[in-house]
Amino acid sequence: MENLAENDMLVDDYDQYPAEKTDVVVVSRSGSDEPESAPTADDHAAMMAKVLPKNSDLETLDEVHNTWRLSDWRKMERKSHGPIFRCGDSPWRILFFPYGNQTEFASFYLEHAWEGGPPENWYACVQFALVLSNVNDPSIYTHHVATHRFTAEEGDWGFTRFSDLKGLFSHAWEGKSVPLVQDDEAIVTAYVRVVKDPTGVLWHSFQNYDSKKETGMVGLRNQGATCYLNSLLQSLYFTNAFRKAVYQIPTDQEASRENSAWALQRLFYNLQTNDVAVSTTELTASFGWQSSQIFEQQDVQELSRKLMERLEHKMKGTVAEKVLPDLFVGKTKTYISCINVDYESSRVEDFWDIQLNVRGNKTLDDSFRDYIQVETLEGENKYEAGQPYGLQDAKKGVIFESFPPVLHLHLKRFEYDLNLDMMAKVNDYHTFPMEFDAAPYLSEGADKSESWVYQLHGVLVHSGNLDAGHYYAFLKPTKDGHWYRFDDDRVNRATDKEVLDENYGDSQQRTNGATGGRSAIRTNNAYMLVYIRKTKQDNVLLPVTKDDVPSHIEKRMSEDRVEMLRRKKEREEAHLYMNVGVLNEDAFRNHHGFDLTSNDLPADDPALPTPYKILRAKKVSEFAQEIAEERGLKPESIRFWVMVNRQNKTTRPDQVIRDPEMTVEEAYNKYGTKGQLFRLWMEVAPTGADGKPTSWPDNDSILIFLKNFDITAQTLTGVCSVYVQKSQKVSELAPTILSKMDWPAGTEFLLFEEIKHTMIDVMKPKQTFQQSEIQDGDIITFQRAIKESELPPSALYTDARQFYDYLLNRMEVQFAPIKTNEGDTFYLTLSRKMTYDQFAKKVGEHLKVDETHLRFAPVMASTGKAKPFLKRNVNQNLSQILNGQYGAYGYTMHRADALYYEVLDMSLTDYESKKCFKVTWLPDGVTKEEIVELLVPRSGTVADLLSALQQKLELGDEPIRIAETHSGKVYKELREEQNVAAINEYATLYAEKIPSEELKLDAEDRTIGVFSFDREPNRTHGIPFKFVVKPGELFAETKKRLSARTQIKGKNFEKIKFAVVPRASFSNAKYLEDGDILSDVAAGADDFLGLDHPNKNRSFWGKSDGFSIR
Repeated sequence: MENLAENDMLVDDYDQYPAEKTDVVVVSRSGSDEPESAPTADDHAAMMAKVLPKNSDLETLDEVHNTWRLSDWRKMERKSHGPIFRCGDSPWRILFFPYGNQTEFASFYLEHAWEGGPPENWYACVQFALVLSNVNDPSIYTHHVATHRFTAEEGDWGFTRFSDLKGLFSHAWEGKSVPLVQDDEAIVTAYVRVVKDPTGVLWHSFQNYDSKKETGMVGLRNQGATCYLNSLLQSLYFTNAFRKAVYQIPTDQEASRENSAWALQRLFYNLQTNDVAVSTTELTASFGWQSSQIFEQQDVQELSRKLMERLEHKMKGTVAEKVLPDLFVGKTKTYISCINVDYESSRVEDFWDIQLNVRGNKTLDDSFRDYIQVETLEGENKYEAGQPYGLQDAKKGVIFESFPPVLHLHLKRFEYDLNLDMMAKVNDYHTFPMEFDAAPYLSEGADKSESWVYQLHGVLVHSGNLDAGHYYAFLKPTKDGHWYRFDDDRVNRATDKEVLDENYGDSQQRTNGATGGRSAIRTNNAYMLVYIRKTKQDNVLLPVTKDDVPSHIEKRMSEDRVEMLRRKKEREEAHLYMNVGVLNEDAFRNHHGFDLTSNDLPADDPALPTPYKILRAKKVSEFAQEIAEERGLKPESIRFWVMVNRQNKTTRPDQVIRDPEMTVEEAYNKYGTKGQLFRLWMEVAPTGADGKPTSWPDNDSILIFLKNFDITAQTLTGVCSVYVQKSQKVSELAPTILSKMDWPAGTEFLLFEEIKHTMIDVMKPKQTFQQSEIQDGDIITFQRAIKESELPPSALYTDARQFYDYLLNRMEVQFAPIKTNEGDTFYLTLSRKMTYDQFAKKVGEHLKVDETHLRFAPVMASTGKAKPFLKRNVNQNLSQILNGQYGAYGYTMHRADALYYEVLDMSLTDYESKKCFKVTWLPDGVTKEEIVELLVPRSGTVADLLSALQQKLELGDEPIRIAETHSGKVYKELREEQNVAAINEYATLYAEKIPSEELKLDAEDRTIGVFSFDREPNRTHGIPFKFVVKPGELFAETKKRLSARTQIKGKNFEKIKFAVVPRASFSNAKYLEDGDILSDVAAGADDFLGLDHPNKNRSFWGKSDGFSIR
């Protein structure tokens, strides 16, 4: 609570407030809109019932009221306390600011009155009301109500703006002739009820909350929008038999971050042993997810299925091979049973989870009854039972043959809204019980020797709408334990009401958008339920201990934690250390570019300074001693020069650190460049005849560095550092250079000063070094004079200045084939000044192809995909080509160091006179596809396109066709005479041989369009095609022809469900059974045949990029 400062202005005279009426909001004023029987302030029992009505969900531990008469209001202390009273074994009192707590309102609070502070870990959950009333007329009062969790940190709670001081003193109370405060007197009564905390977190602020300490469990961190993943993972983790099975997957030979089973083992181990919330980053990376998918909510059912498929694959051939099916797989039977004859057509299928309708169903049992409801086929819709039965009245439906020990029920809280033409959230009220008997939904022949009663184990909740929502889970980790809420990184106890009632959905009856008397729809509701069969609970919730964890996982995790602690300690001690880069002669001799070294070199390049991490307090002499021991030198032979950044953007040794007793930090602060790495040149004195280091040169000496430009090898290399006198002539370097290079006497050479990258000057031999303005750290490059006739053909640069210009403009460019299987990726070092033809020639030489048959495409910086191919432009150089395109904010839209290339069958000029089409060739039904690129003249026809396809694939004269498709359905077949310019460039083109049965159609045969969809007909995928419909053919026979047409066989074909879908009403798909006749059901000219099967590449509700698990 904020305390008022002693020098704050006092309010001595309340009569200063004018008497005019002001707009003041007051809670529960007597006489405002209350009935005549409203209690008075002195009727404490009635007032307690009014202001603190009992809550049936909360157990009262104790409740009291306490009255404090406020006398001489204007003379009271600015911060006053009422008398102490007890409730729930704790002392309490009213805290009162008669002049307001930094406001023009009276301020009242309830606070604990523990002298010296409450006991350790003390808290109390309190409902309280403060009632301020007139001393003479108890019908004049105002009150406020609050609930609070009182702790040592939050020891008071109440109302800073309890009531306006003007209204209390100067205004007649509503319906009365006097104000509430009369003669500076009033009565304040505290009504206090201490209630039992059922979960340990009632009214908790969750500041500094420790899930592990409070519950023994930890949560999962949210990466951005991965709360849906977290809720599913916690549910699977606490399905102990599943966790044990995951640990049994052998991953010791595939212990890598690409192995999702290994990553899941590590995540489960962390959940089992960590003290803080666990990250899922490693797991999602093992799925192969991109960063964009981390920020997209995905379909939990789809994620669950894909995860199960992946783990089942990993478990094949292991001791855990059958664990997942034994835990999660049940069986359904789809049937058509004749009513009047003994004939039934049925198919039994496995299920991993059950999708239940919420819309139109009030309870879980309603949803199950809806799922197994029986349709009667009669009248015009009779079932064709084949010979000898013919058309028969029949019952059609689905029944369960068995349920798994762990039952995953997905409530359809998201469905396609035809009116909105989009997915929408279903918030309808839908109840589910703690115990659920599945027996009524089993077939008559199912095994019922054991109870089929299920116990609720988990409720996965979605709160919000389709566009913005949050996922969390309620789980009961043990058979007889408590419920807990798992909300990302927080875990806390929960009540049965929180698990059940609060997740049933919106109970208001709403029609046409009406809110049923409430402004907001309840949007937190269950979307997935996990039930465990009671007779199998001990097998499912069996204990999982550290002994179940694979030894290599535990060993690796222990190593990772040790490394993490090491890095943490390193971070904590980082302020004690500093980084120093030390350059020496060896590094300089390995340098082949500008300056003495370069920051752009690869990390392992020997020309880089040697990095050291040293204590800031270490003396320079101690650092020299360390390096001397490392290199086998004498400490006195080493001295350091500080390297500084010159104004010409070079980095050179500037001055010697002459005081070896100063610390490295002091040297950096005095000589170094602030904010940059402290770089030192390490000078080593040569050893004299006496075996001791020679003395350092005098102050008239200049330290310079020599480089050699080898004109024959076309290289620039560091040679050595030497001292020269200021008064020496430049030509006097000759003996040193001849000696270092082992050149014969009389060898001629040229000298250049490397002033900066763009300034290389010829030196005059007769000038002194002082006249040439040479100073410590300058670089002199020499070049042996060679006759032009003696130069090899590879010598492009005959002068050091030309070579320096090449170094200034050279760049490494990556070239990759635009089709991954049509060439190698390679790198070329090129000059930015090269023209299009020049770098094309270099690429052609590397690939050994004619450069006129090459074309190039820039690489998108964000995706790595190819941009449109470049036009040949003789006026642009390589630098302009790679850096020429900028986005709205000035950044390049494509990479400045890479190009895709393609080798053409013709010259680029010829190629650009044609139009390219990508056609998907279907060689064998719809199971295989091959992308073919075809070139036809821009003025050509579809016949030219067909001819090019036949020629490229060597198809001969077999009749083929090309169809234009949109949204997974055939739009039209392309006619041979049609001009290719009219083909929609955004359409997908499919080509195939025309099936023989289409070429030999009978008189009554016709064709129907066929497409694939995933559960909802509007969610299309796959390859559409045409299919021959034969009149009167039973669908059991039609399916055989469909299998032959598509080349989908075996189990994959058996999983497909077939439906007739009218073009005009996609929501009215009619599913087919073996006894149906396709020609009768699909009687409309615009009807489609739909193949309902999962889309392996399906995205979530139409997102552009689907997700998968690697």
